[in-house]
Amino acid sequence: MVNKLELVEHVAEATETSKAAAAAAIDAVIEGITLALKKGEEVRLVGFGTFSVKKRAAGKGRNPATGEEIKIPASKSARFKPGATLKAALNKAK
Repeated sequence: MVNKLELVEHVAEATETSKAAAAAAIDAVIEGITLALKKGEEVRLVGFGTFSVKKRAAGKGRNPATGEEIKIPASKSARFKPGATLKAALNKAK
């Protein structure tokens, strides 16, 4: 697993910038994607993939401990669909 700090270090090294500048750039990208998704827009990064919002309808469920019926509220979640270039990179023969 790669965490944010490791990603910042990679970006800083690859772009020959400071870690602070790389962290600011990564934060700006994440903020831009988040704002677009909050507006209900898709974010398409050609070759990498598409971020979108999926709506989930309200429903009913059961509390497994008591068996009591509960209401599950409607919600939204972020989805990611990988692009062709990313899929190809992941499935290349080594």
